[in-house]
Amino acid sequence: MITSEWLYWLIGAFFIAVAVFIITDRTHAKRVGNAAFWGILGLSFFAGTFVVSGAIPAWALGIAVLVMVALAGLGFTGTTSRTRVASVPGAGVGSATGPAEPTAVTTRPSSSTSVLATTSPDERAGFAKRFGNRLFIPALVIPVVAVLVATLGPLVHVGGKPLLAEGSATLTGLGIGSVLAVVVAVLVLRPPRLDTPVREGARLLQAIGWAALLPQMLSTLGIVFTQAGVGSAVGTIIKAVLPDGSLLAAVVVYCLGMALFTVIMGNAFAAFPIMTAAIGWPVLVQGFDGNPAAIFAIGMLAGFCGTLVTPMAANFNLVPAALLEMRDKYGPIKAQIPTAGILLVVNMGVMYLVAF
Repeated sequence: MITSEWLYWLIGAFFIAVAVFIITDRTHAKRVGNAAFWGILGLSFFAGTFVVSGAIPAWALGIAVLVMVALAGLGFTGTTSRTRVASVPGAGVGSATGPAEPTAVTTRPSSSTSVLATTSPDERAGFAKRFGNRLFIPALVIPVVAVLVATLGPLVHVGGKPLLAEGSATLTGLGIGSVLAVVVAVLVLRPPRLDTPVREGARLLQAIGWAALLPQMLSTLGIVFTQAGVGSAVGTIIKAVLPDGSLLAAVVVYCLGMALFTVIMGNAFAAFPIMTAAIGWPVLVQGFDGNPAAIFAIGMLAGFCGTLVTPMAANFNLVPAALLEMRDKYGPIKAQIPTAGILLVVNMGVMYLVAF
């Protein structure tokens, strides 16, 4: 029986490789802090297997998370600019007040000297023109393989036993698809070095920074809030003001609550357990006999409308602005507000019409 542990270990190995690349990059101003952050994360993926088996205590992973938070919160991670002294045009020409002094110019470390650098911007533009739409082939491999494995994997039996562990088909398909996508990318693009995929992955991960972990952290936060009784408390308040017997009002409150809690918490996965415990299950499913699959799926889509308009979803909204070097770091959010509003109303209508 194949479980998902191999994928967790593979992900952990990638993060450790990222840490090794960073610690050997002498152009990185914060290489020690960044290497420690990603190295601890990588080791945590391995340690999780032993926590589940009881070989090591769970609090060990808790300490690892706190150390990572300290590294990120105290500024030991991320990239920094360097300052050099350079002469600007005309700087060497004397004036009435004396010779001009060199001007301090802030620059980033040259990518050509970075361990993670593989190609220059001009080279990447040339490759994009050369390969064209073939660049999308590796990306398309992932969803195709993931769907095939998730659909057909549970049907495969060896010696009368299922090949894949129960509940692992989707994650296994995603892992296999990702590995095959890397292989296809190497065959199609033929990079000069076999470690180019890992180096490019590390470079992108560095650009995103700690925000890459927000989805996992925020989804965990939702579970913590639910265990603390936040969902029940919210449900008590909502039921006190919700009109009796009004399905439309219940649908609007559930979808709107999903969006608002997502705005506050930054992730629909964090908002989902709270709003589902408050109104999704007790009111919409049990009270109005709704279809759970349809209600919860559309409810998540309503939550994603909140994702589009919150800076708390930094990995979706602030990171792209940083990667594209936009002048307005809230530019993506401003552009997405109309779409989010329209989709939220549409989700309410769809839920009301098809989920009951």
